[in-house]
Amino acid sequence: MSLDSIWISGVTGSGKTTRLIQQFTQAAEANWQRDRTQARQTALVFAAIGDNRLDLADRIAAATQGKYRFDSVTPLGFFQDEVRLFFPLLAEQLGLKTLFPLRLRPETEQELATRLWQPNLASGRLRQTGMRDYDLVRRSLDLLQLAAFSGTPHEDIAFLLKEGFAEQEGSLDSRDSWEAIGEAIQQWWDWCLARGLLTYGIITELYWRYLLPHPIYRQHLTSRYYAVFADDVDEYPAVARTLFELLLDPPAAGTAKHCGIPGTFTFNPEGGIRLGLGADPQYFAELAHRCQNETLFADANRCIGATWGRSVMEWVREPLLLPQLPDCIRTIQTAARGQLLRQTAEEIAAAIHKGEVRPQDVAVIAPGVDPIARYTLREILTSQGIPVASLHDQHPLASSPLIQALLTLLALVYPGLGRLLNRESIAEMLVLLSQVPNSVYTEPISALEVEALSQSDSGSSTTFMPRIDPVRAGLLTDHCFVPDFDRPHLLPATVLPRWDRLGFQATRAYEDLVQWVESQKQQQQQRMITSPVVLLDRAIQKFFFGGSHLPYDQLAALRELMETAQHYWEVVTRLQSFNASEVPVSLSVGQFIQLLREGTITADPFPSRPIGKAAQAVTIATIYQYRNDRRFHRWQFWLDAGSPFWLSGGSGLFGAPIFLRKRLGAWTTADELEANVQRLQRQVFDLLHRATNRVYLCHSELAANGQEQAGNLLTLVNAALPVTAGQILERPINA
Repeated sequence: MSLDSIWISGVTGSGKTTRLIQQFTQAAEANWQRDRTQARQTALVFAAIGDNRLDLADRIAAATQGKYRFDSVTPLGFFQDEVRLFFPLLAEQLGLKTLFPLRLRPETEQELATRLWQPNLASGRLRQTGMRDYDLVRRSLDLLQLAAFSGTPHEDIAFLLKEGFAEQEGSLDSRDSWEAIGEAIQQWWDWCLARGLLTYGIITELYWRYLLPHPIYRQHLTSRYYAVFADDVDEYPAVARTLFELLLDPPAAGTAKHCGIPGTFTFNPEGGIRLGLGADPQYFAELAHRCQNETLFADANRCIGATWGRSVMEWVREPLLLPQLPDCIRTIQTAARGQLLRQTAEEIAAAIHKGEVRPQDVAVIAPGVDPIARYTLREILTSQGIPVASLHDQHPLASSPLIQALLTLLALVYPGLGRLLNRESIAEMLVLLSQVPNSVYTEPISALEVEALSQSDSGSSTTFMPRIDPVRAGLLTDHCFVPDFDRPHLLPATVLPRWDRLGFQATRAYEDLVQWVESQKQQQQQRMITSPVVLLDRAIQKFFFGGSHLPYDQLAALRELMETAQHYWEVVTRLQSFNASEVPVSLSVGQFIQLLREGTITADPFPSRPIGKAAQAVTIATIYQYRNDRRFHRWQFWLDAGSPFWLSGGSGLFGAPIFLRKRLGAWTTADELEANVQRLQRQVFDLLHRATNRVYLCHSELAANGQEQAGNLLTLVNAALPVTAGQILERPINA
């Protein structure tokens, strides 16, 4: 046991992170007094995910007034940085020729793996009945990542699949299928390393299997930090424990042993939000034996869960215990789901208008929020002047009209991409690329232009006016767009009969666009455009004024497009260096356009949220998003509380349980049912600790598909007190 290390255990809202920050401040000050030379003036601070890392770093900086240095990382981010920094050691150890690695993003990983495995997919060796090739490739890549997180060599994946799913022998997923997946993963591993391409799974295995045991690396690692702090270690992969154990008690060269650096760890025994996605809380809990243990408890006056959490957990497992729920847990019940959505929204709106609660104090939570529910709640609330914010509401990048317009522009400039164009996309491009801020718009605004404005730029602080409205864009497309598989192009506006009736602004905007496109074509043919990324950047500067006037959601989409494009062509350049023949740029451009249009990539750039104050709005989120983002609200509305999806939803990645370090034996149907019940208990317990005043169980007898709902929370729904229309639930608060 390290007497200097502390293990802080507690449920949600018990103050674990605050205690960790206090410990950091004490350790940083002690180190500053001890070592003024600043030779070891850096602390290593871990958080589970990127958003939590930003929050923790901000809180530490505020608490210490930025006085002390520290490295703020996530486990995966730390593994990635270390593998990149010490890649020459790995290259020497594994005999790799590439010394500069390149990490693959998930969408690029999916595409390249599909190409590599195409022969086996086409022959049927890697195919499974009833499963799309896309899903099979994604599952195989996820298995590599799960194995790496657990500290399992990728060569053992096939064996673990056969042992873990022995109950399924003779079914579609036979032993031959597991062998084929194992061989495909090995092929992918060899192919990536030969080209210096790294995925999260490959990075993690390289770290724990080859880099962490390396004596030179160990010497560098243990000399860089004076302390390690890790928040929410119940969300960390198992291999992170190996790293922490090395830091707590590292071997010293030339001596038998010496005391390692102290560590501070926080752990939520009812957490496990990322269990099924690579986290291994049960295995991590054993690290507590090496530390002094502290247990914190939630304040009963600050959350419902402190008083009722354990009781509700027991009622979830044993519904025949006849629960007696408190007044702070109410129910909204209707026959149809449409009625439920409307009544829930009206209940929220009435409470806000009466001053009982503020919009930012209300959250609507469900296992999965479908587009119908999201749209209905948003429309009803916003129509009454109540803003709504969807937590991490990701849409395919290509669903953004601005992105579609830029992709159309790419297909116009590069040859051989005419098959990717149609009249509708050309007309949409003309409207969107002709927008200008209203400060420079001089022509009167028509009704059609107002409609186009409302559709293309809702929520913008700066008003944009399209100089080419949808009707003029349609006329120009019908008469001036020349479709061609090899070289589609736009004709001058003068070929349109009575072109003078287009108006000066529309004609000038169209001719300006045509001239710009022709100029880029000439430069592309003369190889003056080094990369399609350059063309995209020029288009954004030209037609969107660099994005400076756009609202955050549209700006985020443009930033994600540029990040994706830059990464994509970095990979293309790397692969071309291994090809004997040069691949035409237009081919990679076409593949890039198709990749985005398939919907694989979402608009989620870094940082993934606006800088500044949080939105003063009602939050809509899934259970996983809400818990993972560490949100708290005074009022919670649990949507579809009677749905069976509360039990079965969010089970994690395929095969995740067989990679848990404490797991022994096959994974049976009974094991899966028990795991689902335990996950439901943790979710309910955690959500109650994130609610301050009130929880509404919102249930409709019929689901959206018309089927009767009888989920595991139905007993709680029936035991809760119903909401009375117009009832005043709390005293008004100050806005």
